Amino acid sequence: MLRFMSLAAAALLASLVAVAARADIDIRQVTSPGGISAWLVQEPEFPFLALEIRVRGGTALDLPGKRGAINLMTGLLEEGSGEMTAQQFQTELETLAATFEFRAYDDSIAISARFLTENRDQALALLRQALVEPRFDPDAIERVRAQVVTGIRANEKNPSRLASSAFDALAFAGHPYATDQSGTLDSVAGLTRDDLIAARHAALTRDRIFVSAVGDITEAELGPLLDDLLGGLPPEGPPLPDRVEYALPGGVTIVPFETPQSVAIFGQRGLKRDDPDFFAAYVLNTILGGSSFESRLMREVREKRGLTYGVYTYLVPRDHTELMMGSVASANDRIADAIAVIRDQWALLAREGVTQEELDAAKTYLTGEYPLRFDGNGPIADIMVGMQVVGLPPDYVVNRNDYISAVTLADINRVAAQLLDPEGLHFVVVGQPAGLTESQ
Repeated sequence: MLRFMSLAAAALLASLVAVAARADIDIRQVTSPGGISAWLVQEPEFPFLALEIRVRGGTALDLPGKRGAINLMTGLLEEGSGEMTAQQFQTELETLAATFEFRAYDDSIAISARFLTENRDQALALLRQALVEPRFDPDAIERVRAQVVTGIRANEKNPSRLASSAFDALAFAGHPYATDQSGTLDSVAGLTRDDLIAARHAALTRDRIFVSAVGDITEAELGPLLDDLLGGLPPEGPPLPDRVEYALPGGVTIVPFETPQSVAIFGQRGLKRDDPDFFAAYVLNTILGGSSFESRLMREVREKRGLTYGVYTYLVPRDHTELMMGSVASANDRIADAIAVIRDQWALLAREGVTQEELDAAKTYLTGEYPLRFDGNGPIADIMVGMQVVGLPPDYVVNRNDYISAVTLADINRVAAQLLDPEGLHFVVVGQPAGLTESQ
């Protein structure tokens, strides 16, 4: 749960971190005396530091019968630590004009910190206390548990979440990916304080840490700082989950739900982030359904036929599997038509490929928007830590657009023929779709 600083402090930090959009940043690799690796971009002109930490593993490390423990634990990290109650912790954060954010994902725990240079020591001491000495007080546990339960109940009424959950359950049965990271009403109700302590020891360990820092700090300062901040975490975590192959056959699954509009989540096999054809696939996805109004699916499904307000596709290279997915929503009496058009376009693109004009337009879009992502210390730190997690080198920020530009028409059409599988597309539809029947 993100806590916001005062409006005055927020405005000050916004002015401090505003930098010209660029991708020519100087990334330096730092190793602490204790062996913790990090990437650093120095910005000494602004007295501010953005710190991003990722810990591989995430909620997929939940123990059997304890689904939701790591998610609940993560939500409690800022609810009191050391000698501080939750209220005292938040008061100290506000006094320091600092922000912390803790987020749980299937494959990682994300920790973000932003603070002024003048408050660096106190802010980092507070962050260390949250990571190493969380209190897990009974009242805080029940308060955050209630928030999680409210979220689970809300998801039970959300067609998009219902579709995603049903798709995952079908695609990954028996694997942690098959169930929601928040857990179920029953599993969350049964979690104890001891479960949360065990979850912290499993999910926050030094052997799976990735760190990036951007701002007013030197290489010599960063190393010892990391040892002090993270050195108290357990040295090693439990084994990661096994790989799970996506093997859901093509077809349609209908989840009845009373609503005037059906929501469909659809997907097929994908490819790994380090696959030599990933960039060609990335450009291909942009053309198919990944670039908003310029994509083929938006043109064919929305603009030409008026079947939806939006249809999107995206590559999903997860730690233990890979997919290519998409989503669309349409009126109950039109969702069958929308699905038919999507299948037809999937098949057409696999069979005939893209045009040179489409390829050139996608390259222009992708290379033009990339530098705009580097619009502040926080976004730069976030990009850098993400690069480390997927194994990209520091010079990727300089060379990324060259990789996009190097994709040829022959490359992309070969990948379209190999990757796109219209017969393997599976649609999970939540609603009351007319003219659509379940199939495998």
